[in-house]
Amino acid sequence: MNEEAGGYATTRRWLIFFAALLAVTIYVIFRYGELMLGAPGAAPVRRQSGGAERGAILDRNGRILAIEALFGNIGITPSKIKDKDLDALAINLAPLLEISEDTIRQRARNGTEFVYLKKKVDQATARSIEKLIAEKRLTGITVDFVRGRVYPEETLAAQIIGFTGDENRGLEGIEFAFDNELRAQIAPNGDNVPGNRVMLTIDANIQYILEEIAAKALAENNAEAVLLTAMDPRSGDILGSASLPGFNPNKFGEFDRKLWSFRPAVWSYEPGSVFKIFSVASLLDGGFVTPTTSFYCNGSYDHITNRGEHIVIKCLGAHGTVTARDVIIVSCNAGAGYASDRVSTDIFYDRIRLLGFGFKTASGAPGESAGFFRHPSRWSSRSKPTIAMGQEIAVSTMQMLKAATAIATDGTVRSPRLVSRIVTKDGVPLRDYIPADPVRVMKPEVARAMRSYMRDVTGFGTGRRAFIDDIPLAVKTGTAEIIDPVTGSYSKTDFIASCMAIFPENDPALVLYITIFKPKGESYLGGRVAAPYIKDTAEALVNYLGIPRGRNQQYTHSGEIIVPSPSIPSVGAVVPDFRTISKRQILPLLLRDDLNFVISGDGWVRRQSPPPGAPLTSNTIIHLEFE
Repeated sequence: MNEEAGGYATTRRWLIFFAALLAVTIYVIFRYGELMLGAPGAAPVRRQSGGAERGAILDRNGRILAIEALFGNIGITPSKIKDKDLDALAINLAPLLEISEDTIRQRARNGTEFVYLKKKVDQATARSIEKLIAEKRLTGITVDFVRGRVYPEETLAAQIIGFTGDENRGLEGIEFAFDNELRAQIAPNGDNVPGNRVMLTIDANIQYILEEIAAKALAENNAEAVLLTAMDPRSGDILGSASLPGFNPNKFGEFDRKLWSFRPAVWSYEPGSVFKIFSVASLLDGGFVTPTTSFYCNGSYDHITNRGEHIVIKCLGAHGTVTARDVIIVSCNAGAGYASDRVSTDIFYDRIRLLGFGFKTASGAPGESAGFFRHPSRWSSRSKPTIAMGQEIAVSTMQMLKAATAIATDGTVRSPRLVSRIVTKDGVPLRDYIPADPVRVMKPEVARAMRSYMRDVTGFGTGRRAFIDDIPLAVKTGTAEIIDPVTGSYSKTDFIASCMAIFPENDPALVLYITIFKPKGESYLGGRVAAPYIKDTAEALVNYLGIPRGRNQQYTHSGEIIVPSPSIPSVGAVVPDFRTISKRQILPLLLRDDLNFVISGDGWVRRQSPPPGAPLTSNTIIHLEFE
């Protein structure tokens, strides 16, 4: 009897012990939950993400484009909010979080134990909410402090810089491509090491100029997109690259994800006639054509192959006898096509690839496209002349700029770059991103000749609207057709207007390239639509960078020199006599929209059609041959 009583007592004591332990455990868990979820009247629990800060992204002059900051994630626990406190909570939080009162009430009544009202609230707002909680004016609210990114320049260079996500990991742009360098690290001894800084090649001021002009082009042409890039061909540095429409990386979730990527590296498209710079230069460099080799354009490229296939490719006009210079100046499709007939398919393919087409440029932008350049084994009989004109090949802006360096630097090609170097938080250099050594791809005299041809484009060719009297611009315009995805053939309404400029022509320091996608207006031609914005950009950047203007020689003379103004033929109801008139004298007439000229040669007018005195109408095309 005593043993049974003793056993019962021992069991009872153990039950009491376990019951007490369970009660304490439940209390601790409950209390922990109260503190973590913000029980009524309790101080807010502030959980701050650990680790060191992410490195900054800066422009070439040290201007901050992305930097670390503390944000507040504002959470709500509906079960901790009494009905009588709901209105006060909504009224207090709505203006701070920029959320409607009804939305806050709805979240508070949804029965969920915990939900975030808003993430990445700025630090000042989070502190204000903290104060309201401390004053017991808010219940059931928590403030979790986390590290995140601030982009102080808002939309400026957004597609280059990119952005980070909730975990402060790079998701787009340089933030993604250089995430390992930017992210804070843990040292072998366990210490948190701040992330490194990424120095870009872009100049924020140049970037602003480009985006301002690109925005103007986008609006004035009701275009789908505009890309405008400036590069120093001597180093490959991208000084600025506008890609509009853009987005604000501080609020990237509010924008269509199609706007996030850096289009100059990601998009590929048919370049149109700007590509003639590279196809014609390649043919000249190989000796397949010479500066005096001539072709006849009657309005189209017309060729019958050995197999009897008849190939016809239209030209913008009947240009008559043309040389390589004329092909560039008047953008003659037929001349480019006939020139390509003088080289074998394999050699032509290899020379175009030598300029970088068909390869990624390693510019530093994520998701870069290699373009589209098929092997000759997959070409048709019309592929070679078509590619020479800038069709049946897809390129990126970065590839076009890379190829342009060969023309600008007397025959050596180098890759563009967006990142110059990596430094520690304290500015100690860690790594320079130096492009591979430039590769010679053409003779210096060929590159210089091409720049000379391109300079005449601004005086007497398709790029007249890019002309600046005291800055020698080497220019080429382009108008590319776009494949209609529905029909699989070229669209009748959608085009890409483009223009490239290399200047100063005698000693290039800048390359500009603009592409306007699907312009809608009076014209879609590159010479009319794109060239004026190249002029505006060149004017702005020459002044900003201090590039010398003018090439006029200066003389010292003891007397006076009277220079008569060149006479300009008067244009009325009949065609005037242009014979013996120089190109410079006739330039003002070339800029007029009511006159149509087709020009070939160089020097002074020797022949013209129609003859002097012929009736002049709005449809009259005046052919002038210079010698």
